Parts: sequence; structure tokens; C-alpha cells
Amino acid sequence: MDILTIPPSSCPNKTLQKQWLETLGAFQYVLSFLFLGPCASILLFLLFFTRLWPLTVLYLMWLYVDRDTPSQGGRRWKWLRTRKVWKHQKDYFPIKLVKTAELHSKQNYVLGSHPHGIMSTGVFCNFLTNCNGFSQHFPGIQPWLATLAGLFHLPVFRDYIMAVGLRPVSRHSLDFVLSQPQLGQAVVIVTGGAQESLYTTPGQHCLALKRHKGFVRLALRYGASLVPTYSFGENDVFNTKTFAEGSWPYLCQVIFKKIVGFPPCVFWGQSLFSPNSWGLLPLARPITTVVGTPIPVPQLSTPTEKQVDHYHRLYMEALERLFEEHKESCGVPASTHLILC
Repeated sequence: MDILTIPPSSCPNKTLQKQWLETLGAFQYVLSFLFLGPCASILLFLLFFTRLWPLTVLYLMWLYVDRDTPSQGGRRWKWLRTRKVWKHQKDYFPIKLVKTAELHSKQNYVLGSHPHGIMSTGVFCNFLTNCNGFSQHFPGIQPWLATLAGLFHLPVFRDYIMAVGLRPVSRHSLDFVLSQPQLGQAVVIVTGGAQESLYTTPGQHCLALKRHKGFVRLALRYGASLVPTYSFGENDVFNTKTFAEGSWPYLCQVIFKKIVGFPPCVFWGQSLFSPNSWGLLPLARPITTVVGTPIPVPQLSTPTEKQVDHYHRLYMEALERLFEEHKESCGVPASTHLILC
């Protein structure tokens, strides 16, 4: 019979109980990310064929009435965002937040987050849960992490991700945030999107950025400063299998993404029962999210392509500088450079 083995801790002074809590904290995030949406949808469907069918009908009615809430402020629940489970998850890897410049509360911001990785663990912990003290590092700044709009159609799961502060990465949703009279709003966009997850390889730093300019247009429409951020180690917490462009598995991933909105990735971590076996528990690799210096942009209601390209180029240059300045302190070899696709 297998015996549960706690992954080795980076801190030898941690108690066995603390190591357990960290492991479970990291594992619950993976289970929620992968299974909460599908399982809730299946359960709701099955309930329709039981004596509890009114619950399904009532919830679907509520879903229709509440359909615009995700794009209009959502329902952020402070209690959920401050639970200790997030601190345990943060300590498991561990995850750190590095501030390089001030973000002033009298200005709005669009933060580009890189890389996507498999589950964007670093950006979730640092910008949504406050387990690393984002509100203390950047007082007066309200972060909003944007994700696939399709996830807000999944019953129950959409209420859960709204509670932690996620919102759809749609124009209507992001315009709503940046048009608020209260300044200090910070929209966080994983600019590479789900497509970038296909580039996730431990030790590699390849970003889908050259053709992604929507976040720059958003910043220009509202005069919100652009802020590059990079999570070193995000690509290292899972082993992955990548396929060459043009191969039939890669084409299947692309077709699936066009239909569903995200590509299926082949990834694995370690088992709860043995660190030498495959499983869904992430590898305990450090993740350090570095928040760069804001790039001021003018407010242009209808920016031209030339203006968009100019600030997009400034952003890419700032991101490359950020990577080069911090890579060695975050465990990345000096010979490694950022690849922009």
C-alpha cells in the first residue's frame, strides 16, 4: 500500500503538519482549476433527472438573470481571498512578489503578465489572494485579473472565480473597470493567453507577444500606464510535452482551442503518494513575480495602428530589460534570454 509522502521542504524547520498543509494548499488549486467547472456542470445536469430537478431550473434561471454580473464588477468576496489556504499554497513553492517601482493610486494601470504557464499560479497568488501582501506593497491599487470569458458560463465555477476577483477578458468587462471614477484600478492580463500554454517548457522563456496588442489599445483608450510583469519559475512547476508546429498533435490542440477557447496541454507533476511518480501535484519550484516600472501612455480614444505599434514596442523593450535585470537573482542562467514570438 502506498504511503502519502510529503515533498521535500525548502525550509528544514517546517513541521510535518505545515508541510501537509502546504501540499494540500497547492493540490486544491489544481483540482479547482481542472475539475470544479466540469464537475459542477455534470452534477447540475444529473440533478435535473432526480426529485431535486427544481434546483437545476432555479439555478439556470438565476444564471440568466445574473449573466452580466461578471462584466460589471463581479462579486469579490474578501473572506475567500484572505483564507490561509492561499498562504499555504504560496509557501509550498514558494511564491514571491518583487516590487521595482511605485504604482500610484491616482493612476490606472494595465499590467501585462508573463508567462502563462500551465495554470498561472504565480499571478493568481500575487494579484488575487493578497497572500504576499499586494495591498501593502501597492497601497490604493485594486488589481483585477482577467481570464477567458467562456469560464463564466460554467455554473458554480463562475461564482467561485468571481468571488476571488477574476473577470472576463472581454472589452466590455475591462472597459467597465477602467471607466470607474475611482482611480487606482489595475487590470492584469496574461497577454499570451491560453495559446502561450503550448510554449510552456521548464527552463524555457518563450512568449506569444509580438502579435498580441489588444492590451496596448486598452491602455491607450484610457491613458492607463502599461506595466510589464514577469513570473520567473512559472514554467517550471509542471513537466510538459510540447509538439512541433505542423505536427498532427499540435494541429489537434489548435483546432480544440478554436472550438473551446483553450488548448489541451500534456503536463504532469508528481504524485501525492510518491514524489517519483507522475501526478497532478505541482513540483515545488520557486516562483518570483517581478512588477516592473510603469510606462506612461497618452489617452487616445481611437489610437492609430502606428501609435499602438509604438507603445507595444516600448512595452516589449521594457519587458526584455526587466527579464535581463532579474533573471540571475531568480535562478535563470545568464546565457538564457527571452524569446518573443
